[in-house]
Amino acid sequence: MACLFRRAHVVTCAGPPDDPLGVIADGALLTDGDRVAWVGPGADAHAAAGALGLVVDDQVDLGGRLLTPGLVDCHTHAVFAGDRAHEFALRAAGASYQAIAAAGGGIVATTGPTRAASIAQLTALTLARLERARGFGTTTIEVKTGYDLTVAGELRLLDVIAAAAAATPIAVVPTLLCHLVPAERRADRDAYVRALCEALVPQARGRATSVDVYCDDGAFTLAETRAILVAARAAGLAVRAHVGQFADLGGAELVAELGGLSIDHVEQIGPAGIAAAAAAGTVAVMLPGACVQLRLPVPPVAALRAAGVPMAIATDLNPGSSLTENLPLQMWLATTHYAMTVAEAWLGVTRHAARALGLADRGVLAPGARADLCAWDAAHPAEVPYHYGAQRPSLVAIAGQRVELAPVA
Repeated sequence: MACLFRRAHVVTCAGPPDDPLGVIADGALLTDGDRVAWVGPGADAHAAAGALGLVVDDQVDLGGRLLTPGLVDCHTHAVFAGDRAHEFALRAAGASYQAIAAAGGGIVATTGPTRAASIAQLTALTLARLERARGFGTTTIEVKTGYDLTVAGELRLLDVIAAAAAATPIAVVPTLLCHLVPAERRADRDAYVRALCEALVPQARGRATSVDVYCDDGAFTLAETRAILVAARAAGLAVRAHVGQFADLGGAELVAELGGLSIDHVEQIGPAGIAAAAAAGTVAVMLPGACVQLRLPVPPVAALRAAGVPMAIATDLNPGSSLTENLPLQMWLATTHYAMTVAEAWLGVTRHAARALGLADRGVLAPGARADLCAWDAAHPAEVPYHYGAQRPSLVAIAGQRVELAPVA
């Protein structure tokens, strides 16, 4: 079925370097089933439909609103049970993330409740988070494992992700995350890493699209990260890594060497890592919610920009340092705290975020792209991050199907 979205300020996010948002004032967009068939000036829409042989069965008059690609959240830890509100209070009083983790908090504090929860409970919790994300305009979301830390348990979390994906219209991208070495295995780290490489990663094939490794102080070493990511590549899985949140261990160079999709966090990344990412086309994923909450130095955005590294923005939805499903709020943080431009923020939650997931048909409004759309009660792209915490789309379509149409005040 063909649908015409008309009288819109269309933000294609598919423009050239000097106009990357590719805004079409008084524009229109045609969908054909689950794909974008045409986008251009509104005056040309009916002629375009005729040339494509499309019969327009439905029309949506957007009355001058922004029409953008559906948002892509390319880094979340949405599968977990329990909460760590007490840690939030400790950090507000001045405690550091590392000090809390050393006292038994942090990631390991979430493993107990997550291990104890049933698949049904975890699926329900995850679905509730995905629904909140959809309310903020997210139409594609990456979801990581990582809060069980055993081979069987991490595979169980992949089952949870699959169950949640089957029950939501949002496109869910599953990632196997090797988060850290659990306390009970620290006496023999080598054996644990071998279990990840020889048992967990091969069994994730067909259930995850990529493997992510937390390469940082207190997590996996560079050598351990290399072993896991090499195993991932051997299993036919894409590779990604958390790098440089607290220390630069050389993870960016490793991911670039292996042709990885993304390096995430990058508060601590040096010139060599930036150059390697630029040469490899690796996406740097900004996670400002966690950065600001943990009071970390901001990533070197100016250096990444100058080198031509594509920058994405994600929520880092997790119970410890960024409990939010709100991507537009991350756009505000990126523009105000990271000194990213409005155009960079929009590309960060659309085109570049899709690239970080290896998805060529998301994050843009262009012929052939999946028809994931958001309409916003705004006339300029800056209005969405500007009115932070309040902007929600008035219309969301996923694969051409309108799944949310809320009244506009």
